[in-house]
Amino acid sequence: MSARSESPSAVRVHLGAIFVSLELSQSKWLVTSLSPGNGEKLSRFTMAAHELGGLLTYLLELQRKALTRTGQAFPIITIQEAGLDGFWLHRALEAEGIESHVVDPASIAVSRRRRRVKTDRIDGEALVRTILAYKRGEPRVCAMVRAPTPDEEDRRRITRERKGLANEATRHTNRIKGLLVPIRLTHTPTTSSGCLVARA
Repeated sequence: MSARSESPSAVRVHLGAIFVSLELSQSKWLVTSLSPGNGEKLSRFTMAAHELGGLLTYLLELQRKALTRTGQAFPIITIQEAGLDGFWLHRALEAEGIESHVVDPASIAVSRRRRRVKTDRIDGEALVRTILAYKRGEPRVCAMVRAPTPDEEDRRRITRERKGLANEATRHTNRIKGLLVPIRLTHTPTTSSGCLVARA
């Protein structure tokens, strides 16, 4: 299931490419794009998560429409935040010849007003503007993340999983100890004076 919409807001800039931001969640992907010849209007497309084939088809459609409007072929430049889906999508896009960037979300400058209202729509627009500024060479607009190799990512995943299991084991141990405390107090023998009897 997918949905399309266009933003009335426009980004005044000379476009030499189709700029696309990807907002990824467990259930859906929100694709926000800015294409030449479209009146500099932001367009949005919602699709099911992890549908790489559907995403590539949509990106090709953006290229076809831009070619029809302008008579020129434009490359696609994408941006996504480091996080949920690791870097597999970044590598898949690059394998298709698409310029892909992964940004550290904490490095993106956000206005105070927008920081109070966080939605996928606002985030998608912010990412498009971020990649535009980055490609213009604006300093300190954001910090791009170096994508690890698949082997490096696997090693990081193992470390994270081991840490998570260790934390879970600690929680279970503490819970069991907490449950045993009243049992020990109830069944610990005492002398007539009320003192605890030392156990051998």
